[in-house]
Amino acid sequence: MQALTSRAKQVDRKPMTFIESIYLWNIIKGMIITFKHIWKRKETVKYPEQKREFSPVFRGLHILNRDAEGRENCTACGLCAVACPAEAITMEAAERKAGEEHLYREEKYAARYEINMLRCIFCGFCEEACPKDAIYLTETFAPANYKREGFIYGKQDLLIPTPAEKKKA
Repeated sequence: MQALTSRAKQVDRKPMTFIESIYLWNIIKGMIITFKHIWKRKETVKYPEQKREFSPVFRGLHILNRDAEGRENCTACGLCAVACPAEAITMEAAERKAGEEHLYREEKYAARYEINMLRCIFCGFCEEACPKDAIYLTETFAPANYKREGFIYGKQDLLIPTPAEKKKA
């Protein structure tokens, strides 16, 4: 059978010499590499005092955006859930009731919106698929947690606080 790529290498099956069998040469090579790294710059970042520089295209936690009046941008179209290759986004749509015009922009809104961060691969497809710019990825890490339930972010965890909520805090 012919190989599909040219990456295959022939394995040398000759018996090892005495020097090779005691692995002395491999130990010496490992020590040389270790001593070379002693004099190089340290990669450790002292976290609370120093913050790590991120790439401008770094994608972190998701945020559900609001408009200037504090209403939710999400219209529960489902394009973000369809675009997600990991199927990490779950949403349920609901109809806006009378008197809720100050909460939602359109007649339809996301009654339930969840992102499972354990499944998310932070590809950014949800952000690109959203026609209303309702979801975007920030430069924030996902915090550590001890239970799986802590990594499923609901709508209230993802929404940006309204201007009225910001003043209270």
